[in-house]
Amino acid sequence: MLQAYKLVKSNAGSSSIDSQTIREFDNNLKNNLYKIWNRLSSGSYYPAAVKAVPILKKDGGERILGVPTVSDRIAQMVVKLVFEPELEPHFYENSYSYRPNKSALDAVGITRSRCWKYNFVLEFDIKGLFDNIDHELIIKAVRKHTNTKWVILYIERWLKAPIQFPDGRLVERTKGTP
Repeated sequence: MLQAYKLVKSNAGSSSIDSQTIREFDNNLKNNLYKIWNRLSSGSYYPAAVKAVPILKKDGGERILGVPTVSDRIAQMVVKLVFEPELEPHFYENSYSYRPNKSALDAVGITRSRCWKYNFVLEFDIKGLFDNIDHELIIKAVRKHTNTKWVILYIERWLKAPIQFPDGRLVERTKGTP
C-alpha cells in the first residue's frame, strides 16, 4: 500500500470529482491508506466516478481523459503491482506503451535506429480503441493471466466505473476504459 502511494505521489496528477489533491490526501495519510487497504481487503471497495477532462486533438477534435480520484489511483497501483509481474512476460519485446522500464523515448530510439536498416515504416492507430473496447474481452484476457480473484474483481469494477462530465452528467460505462 505504501509503495503504491509513493508511486502515485511521484506521478503527481490532478484532482478528480472529489477535488482532493495528493497534498490533501497526505494530511491524513495513515488513515487514508488504512481506509483503502481495509476496503480492498474486505471486498467492499468500489471506485468513485471518473472525472472526464476534454483534451483538444491536433485535428480539431477532442478526446476524453478520465481522471480517477487519488484514492482510486492508489488502489489501481496496488493491483498493478500485483498483476503486472504476472502479465509482463507475455508482452512482445517491441511493445513500449505503459511497460515497466520502457518509455516513449525508448520507442523513438529504437525506431530511429531501425530507420537506418529498413526503407519503410508501418504505423497503426485503432481509432476509438479505448472508447470502444469490450469489457468482457478485457476481463477474459485478465482471467487468462491471473487466478487472483480480487485483482479480477477490481479491474472489472474500474472498467464499469461511471464517468462524470464537466456539465455534471454521469454516464455509466458498458464499453471502453474510463
